[in-house]
Amino acid sequence: MIDVVSIRASTPGCKTKIHFNNAGASLMPSPVIEAMTQYISLESLMGGYEAAEEKAADIEGFYGSMAKLLKTNSNNIAFTSSSTNSFARALSCIPFQRGESILIANEDYVSNQLAFLSLQKRFGIELLRAKSLPGGGVDIDDMKSLMDLRHPKLVSLTHVPTNSGLVQPVYEVGALCRERSLLYLVDGCQSVGQIAVDVARMQCDFFSGTFRKFLRGPRGAGFLYVSDNVLSKQLEPLFIDMRGADWMEKDSYQPRQDARRFEDWELPYALVLGSKAAVDYALAVGLEAIQKRNEYLCQLLRKQLEKLPLDLLDKGPRQSSIITIRISGKDANTVLKTLRRKDINTSITTRGSAVIDFDAKGVSWALRISPHYYNTELEVDVLLLALSEILA
Repeated sequence: MIDVVSIRASTPGCKTKIHFNNAGASLMPSPVIEAMTQYISLESLMGGYEAAEEKAADIEGFYGSMAKLLKTNSNNIAFTSSSTNSFARALSCIPFQRGESILIANEDYVSNQLAFLSLQKRFGIELLRAKSLPGGGVDIDDMKSLMDLRHPKLVSLTHVPTNSGLVQPVYEVGALCRERSLLYLVDGCQSVGQIAVDVARMQCDFFSGTFRKFLRGPRGAGFLYVSDNVLSKQLEPLFIDMRGADWMEKDSYQPRQDARRFEDWELPYALVLGSKAAVDYALAVGLEAIQKRNEYLCQLLRKQLEKLPLDLLDKGPRQSSIITIRISGKDANTVLKTLRRKDINTSITTRGSAVIDFDAKGVSWALRISPHYYNTELEVDVLLLALSEILA
């Protein structure tokens, strides 16, 4: 069981806001805030380099905490500035050749889609999109057929798309990739922190994520899991720097042997420690307990939303803590601002973030509601009342 009262007491934002925008950026708990402010204060007193040296053991602890969260080893973890940055670093290490292909799903995140299209435009990489099932989610059989027919250089899947409540079958796809020795990249930006993740069981080569969303950490902080398979093949990011490699001779360098070859030398250590505090906080609460609490809140909210004159847009056999709805005849910004005036935080997702998915659903925008375990039943009722008033 989760002690929601205690958790809300350690979350300053709960005093003034009803926060259903956790898929955007969650409310940070006090330990995260304190870890960052204390480090910044230390930097101001003794200098940046000196503070990093003073807190070296705590900074190193970040990798152990992340390894525990993802059920892997600390050598497989890199700190980055965002999930998108992690994703790009992973892509940059793959030696694509003109004519090779990447296999993805229609529901993949917009920034990933743009990165794939950029590779296609610049290097002649062919982009293969697996079909979507009528009920939602990627068609695994079609993905399997494309793997066997085209043997793509990379398979990539977004665990939880940002524009939908869908949860994709990342574990099943991982098994298919391993059977065929295909590189597998998973975007966990919206899943980590709300769903228990096991990268070993997922059998992915890369898993990218962020801290500001369901992990309740700071903005400007992300991570990348890199498998032993990738490390043993000596794959490295295109623009490696002195954090990731040693300059050995005039025309040669030696990459690090762990995942930190994907990092930059200059790291925001206040954010590293804030991220560690966020991970430790989530581990203390328990990811399985968080997942169950989220499922309960979303089931409660979805059941009540079905009674209102609006459209629930989420599909798929399994759904997450992202709920998207269509309110016909209403302006997106008006809906968003009306809720904010009532101190209710939500967000708007537009067609530009989900062209394929939204065109298929026939919508140009959706209201995104993303509950998290610290939200309450009363907050759900307040949100429903506010939506009823908007619809009146």
